[in-house]
Amino acid sequence: MEDQDRAELCFPQLFNSSCRKPEISQSDVVLMDLLFFICVFTVTLNLLVIISVSHFRQLHTPTNLLILSLAVSDFLTGLDSMLEAHKQTACWFLGDIMCSLHVYVSSIFLSVSTGDMVLISVDRYVAICDPLHYSTRVTVTRVKICICISWICSVVYYSIILKNELTQPGMNNFCYGQCVVIIHYISGIVDSVLSVIAPVTVIIILYMRVFVTAVSQARAMRSHVAAVTLQHSGTVMNKKSELKAARTLGVVVLVFLMCFCPYYCISYVQISSNSALPIASGLFLSYINPCLNPVIYALFYPWFRKAIRLIFSLQILQPGSRETNML
Repeated sequence: MEDQDRAELCFPQLFNSSCRKPEISQSDVVLMDLLFFICVFTVTLNLLVIISVSHFRQLHTPTNLLILSLAVSDFLTGLDSMLEAHKQTACWFLGDIMCSLHVYVSSIFLSVSTGDMVLISVDRYVAICDPLHYSTRVTVTRVKICICISWICSVVYYSIILKNELTQPGMNNFCYGQCVVIIHYISGIVDSVLSVIAPVTVIIILYMRVFVTAVSQARAMRSHVAAVTLQHSGTVMNKKSELKAARTLGVVVLVFLMCFCPYYCISYVQISSNSALPIASGLFLSYINPCLNPVIYALFYPWFRKAIRLIFSLQILQPGSRETNML
């Protein structure tokens, strides 16, 4: 009987202080296996986005730099989510320090992704609602500064929120083989407002404004298309390009909200269950989002499809490939 009990422990040699292995159903196993493959695709696809935007000089635009930052955070999320899949369905064998670091870095990556979505919304808002000043207000240098600020603020913010866990790793674990991080009630409320409610509200408000303006501009363009002269054709084409970019990035933002809202709802309700399925389902949606973003780019951006062809054909290794015309 004692041997059977030991077999069910994460650390059999620590009979009195070891956690029991979690009870995993067949549906949990299937879901986590699927999550693992999604993580692999996430890492691969976002790596293609990173190489594309970083390598080709013509793609170094303010909007694409935001896409690059989002791809970097999604790429790192894909790597980190492999640990999360393990954490949900098995004993934690990596120790208390790695547990705290895992939660810390995953929080940073999610925060940066949310920050990038806010910046993308601001970028599209200025491009559509104030196009005459877009080139002067949104520059490559300013976007780089905003991206750096977003990453730095995320690192500093979660260093404060998770200070106790980082200085005393494992303080909330009841047994060996467990990875539990508990945020203080007040800190949790502040974190909910600053990292979820506030940015999501800003994103929705900005894109509602973008949508209304884009619809009115599209109607105006259609009604005056017959009167467009050659002199103004360049302006019209530029406006069409901005509207298309707003539509594409609007899909990215919408998918982001659809994927992360269920996860936060599940987390806030704190579903009590012996099965890992409820939380796993929320994780599945939240971690599928970084995989979907490159798919959206491939569907809507010809330059991304062209970049993929150049990457797989190894043409990017040729001298002068950085100057290739991608648009």
